[in-house]
Amino acid sequence: MNQILLKKGIDMASSLNKAILIGRLGKDPETKFTQGGVAISKFSIATDEEWKDRNGEKQKKTEWHNVVAWRRLAEICNQFLVKGKQVYVEGRIETKKWEDKEGNERRTTQIAADKMIMLSGEGKKEEKKVVEDDDAVVF
Repeated sequence: MNQILLKKGIDMASSLNKAILIGRLGKDPETKFTQGGVAISKFSIATDEEWKDRNGEKQKKTEWHNVVAWRRLAEICNQFLVKGKQVYVEGRIETKKWEDKEGNERRTTQIAADKMIMLSGEGKKEEKKVVEDDDAVVF
């Protein structure tokens, strides 16, 4: 594919940071506002992996992903998302450095969401929406 695009004069991106998750909310979003009035919504999503081990026994592993949404998308997440509901989230992976109370350097990895689709009905309000960070809402 790379060769075809280069032949047409289109250069491939040198890197890509994209995360796509489908999972269930671990808790209702927590939404705060910056001093400038910008909404920030944080929530966690659980994704499951299932397989059979060598003995044919079903195994399951759950991964937890921290998600942060900003601006209008944060407001929509706060308004419609509830614990246990299935959601599609698209965004980029971010790692933040910070110091704990003892002065130790810590790191937190999160998904900075730029798109969200509610996949299961009956959230805080029963509607299915596709929401992107640029304030576009598509039904």
